[in-house]
Amino acid sequence: MSTIIRKLWENISLNRSNSTSTGSNEDKIILTMTSASTGEFDKLPFDIFMQILMMIGPKESGRLCGVCKTWRFMIGGDNKLWIYFLQNHQLDPPDFFAELRLRSGPPLMAIPNMMTELSFMQIYGQRTQVPGAIIIDGGSGYCKYGWSKYASPSGQSATFLEFGNIESPMYSRHRHFFTTIYDRMQVKTFTQPIVLSIPICHHDDTESDRAARRQLKDAIYSALFDLNVPAVCAINQATLALFAARRTSGIVVNIGFHHTSIVPILHGKLMHMVGVEVVGIGALKVTGFLKDQMAKKNIPFQSLYTVRTLKENLCYVALDYEAELSKNTEASFEVAPEGWFTLSKERFQTGEILFQPSLAGLRAMGLHQAVALCIDHCRDAELTEEDSWYKTVVLAGGTACLPGLSERLEKELHGCFPPHLSSGIRVRPPPYGAHSAWFGAKLLSTFPSSWCTTKKQFRPKSRRKLLW
Repeated sequence: MSTIIRKLWENISLNRSNSTSTGSNEDKIILTMTSASTGEFDKLPFDIFMQILMMIGPKESGRLCGVCKTWRFMIGGDNKLWIYFLQNHQLDPPDFFAELRLRSGPPLMAIPNMMTELSFMQIYGQRTQVPGAIIIDGGSGYCKYGWSKYASPSGQSATFLEFGNIESPMYSRHRHFFTTIYDRMQVKTFTQPIVLSIPICHHDDTESDRAARRQLKDAIYSALFDLNVPAVCAINQATLALFAARRTSGIVVNIGFHHTSIVPILHGKLMHMVGVEVVGIGALKVTGFLKDQMAKKNIPFQSLYTVRTLKENLCYVALDYEAELSKNTEASFEVAPEGWFTLSKERFQTGEILFQPSLAGLRAMGLHQAVALCIDHCRDAELTEEDSWYKTVVLAGGTACLPGLSERLEKELHGCFPPHLSSGIRVRPPPYGAHSAWFGAKLLSTFPSSWCTTKKQFRPKSRRKLLW
């Protein structure tokens, strides 16, 4: 160790002597301790001392903490040093939101303890021991899955094709589904914990809906534990999408495959007692409306996949629908192997049915009306003294990625309320696009002991109301 440090010091000293820079006051700071000493290293400029620690790496730096209290104070107390190690030694950099708000697990605190100084040396040590997790974002239409150590999901499949016979028992369908995902990932079930998102369903606060939610969650946990998964964390998609947006409270507008859910969440807990609003328009109807528009204009296409690709690449939401009708909005996109497609007004009329369902012959509330109704319910419930928690609206789902949707929804919401109530309402687009729930689960996978349930813990808890 001493030989390595001496050689590094000689090399750095030589470079500094050859430098033409006159140096700054920071370069002249000398490491001095009044009550204790680091021995000969007292003579080193502080910045050189830290450069040496960065070069020898986290493992050797950690060992130096055992030399004496002074070494432990200098190395363990320098957050910048350990942030550098987190960023440069194949570990995810610390997410301050996750460290402050999610590390302790549920129930989440209303106000995190901001006075507690984070020790990034401890965070580094904890993250080196995290085994990683399998993440499955089980949407009602499409399922994304992959490893938490990767930057994005590694695979996607059509959920409704993977559940097997819809008439088979719920437990059997889930077991078949999870077995298929594990087979595709080519991983043994007993090796990693799993963080799973659950589609939003059984929305009401009635006894029958509460029982249905418990039954669904029990079936998921039972199927996974019978496959010998070591630990499971199953949370609804809306909460995970909110976490991905670095929030624990707010309203999530989740545009799912079959319908759109407007979900109030306070401190990470879904507020069923406030009311979840549901609009019967989802991604399937939006894509279907574009398909009908293309058929009316005699634009040939081979599959619904082609229509969905055009929706994702050409369609948008107009800030002012009436003004947009008078503009030239024609644009083209190539879909292999079918060739080029050209759309005009269909580009913004497709997303407009979210605000004007009657354009598609549907009888439903507009998206802005449903969100405004949810805001009214949150305000009337008076769950907290602060009324700002429900003024953050986060979009989620693939169709929610349509350009202009967040701006249009925010504009419409401000028009639904007088200025003193609409002040502060902000609509945020999906923070990670169609994969927002997956990335929210990725945040939780860093703290498996706080969020995951083991098989031994599950049996006593199965009768209790779990976090939704």
